[in-house]
Amino acid sequence: MQLTKAEEQIMRILWTMEEGSVQDILQHFSENKPARTTVATVLNILESKNFVVHRTEGRVNLYKATVSKEKYSKTQLTGLLKNYFNGSISSLVSFFAKENNLSIEEMDIIMEESKEILKDKNE
Repeated sequence: MQLTKAEEQIMRILWTMEEGSVQDILQHFSENKPARTTVATVLNILESKNFVVHRTEGRVNLYKATVSKEKYSKTQLTGLLKNYFNGSISSLVSFFAKENNLSIEEMDIIMEESKEILKDKNE
């Protein structure tokens, strides 16, 4: 499931905090802080999407992510790969290599790291 920009912003904060209140989340905004009610609304939406749960401590709701950053990232990357690169990892890598003007040395590093990951996975 795709998150909106606002939902993803709140999730990134929760992933670093592990658990927090609306006020705790607001403290992570450096400038252009949203209204408290906006953060509470986004958290309610995230809870309805099963991305967060809350528990009540006194009069304060504490929110916690139920979807890890890694799982969400994997889902997003898989969708990107399927929808924009026809499931081809080589097309994805080629695209990023061209867009970022990667050098041969950088491509060699990517290849070596990939080989190590596959080697470790198969052991």
